Amino acid sequence: MKVKIAVTYEKETGNVFQHFGKTQFFKIYQIEDGKIIDSEVIDNGGNGHHSIPPFLKRLGVEVLILGNRGQGAIEAIASSGIKEFPGITGSADEAVSLFARGELKPNFDAKCSHHGEHRY
Repeated sequence: MKVKIAVTYEKETGNVFQHFGKTQFFKIYQIEDGKIIDSEVIDNGGNGHHSIPPFLKRLGVEVLILGNRGQGAIEAIASSGIKEFPGITGSADEAVSLFARGELKPNFDAKCSHHGEHRY
């Protein structure tokens, strides 16, 4: 079984980028039979919060691994039909390896809490 996965990607560190709507790059992986068979880093195409999920869907992405996201992104991801694994930190490659083995645990409480908040 083949699966195409996108990870919000921080090129400088190789880690999962933590703010979905501001990610400039994605690392796209092809998984087959529990193994990574291919990967490439792509630009987000100039897309923002709401247009990223349809962009990824057009690329054939079925799973999205990411850090934090706001409510608008949560809704856009859900409406695109892409399965999300939020709240992931550390190495993108390691996260995808865990996913391939069925061991990646999402944290659905991982949200960008600063949206709409005012601090005094």
